[in-house]
Amino acid sequence: MDARERLIVGLDVPTIGEAERLVSTLGDDILFYKIGYQLVFAGGLEFARDLAASGKKIFLDMKLLDIDNTVASGVENIAKMGMSMLTLHAYPKAMRAAVEAAAGSGLCLLGVTVLTSMDAEDLAEAGYSQDPHSLVLSRAGQARAAGMGGIVCSAAEAAEVREVVGPDMAIVTPGIRPTGSDKGDQKRVMTPFDALKAGATHLVVARPIVKAPDPREAARAVLNEMVSALWPANR
Repeated sequence: MDARERLIVGLDVPTIGEAERLVSTLGDDILFYKIGYQLVFAGGLEFARDLAASGKKIFLDMKLLDIDNTVASGVENIAKMGMSMLTLHAYPKAMRAAVEAAAGSGLCLLGVTVLTSMDAEDLAEAGYSQDPHSLVLSRAGQARAAGMGGIVCSAAEAAEVREVVGPDMAIVTPGIRPTGSDKGDQKRVMTPFDALKAGATHLVVARPIVKAPDPREAARAVLNEMVSALWPANR
């Protein structure tokens, strides 16, 4: 994969109109988009279908978690939509149900380990005894055992997650911030260059591109930073 296949731009905007304008602005520079709750609840599922039909790859960030039959039914329908990636929380039963439902579809299922906005204090407040690092590695192992296609984790954990999941699973890292940019509400962040060097396969970047005065220029800057990390592997 080259950099354009590894960069996922998060369409974290409130309306389909804004998403359409952003996709038009970014043009052929961007092949892969993430669509999450905000846009889904503004008509984003039909928009996701349209983007997929136009040749774009779509990462549907729904973080599914429910009883087995409900998860399986949802995954079956999402697979029919032409999506490339789908997230669910990395709970073993839910992952096993999703993997069975997605079999043969080509949909890459991603287990969400620990949200990059959460730190040890947040986990303790939620009732977890493990620190974020330990919980990420535990859930990564469970995702591999369930047959998932990949993991969502902080780039700070990517290197050790790679040791747990082996060479073939995708590692998708949000919380990516180009050098010099603001962290926002993310607590565990890394630059594009460092994230790829740590073992991430795909980088999710939203605010630094979406909110930039010139989104296309911002996207190209991220891609250039990624190319500088990938170049030795492509020589």
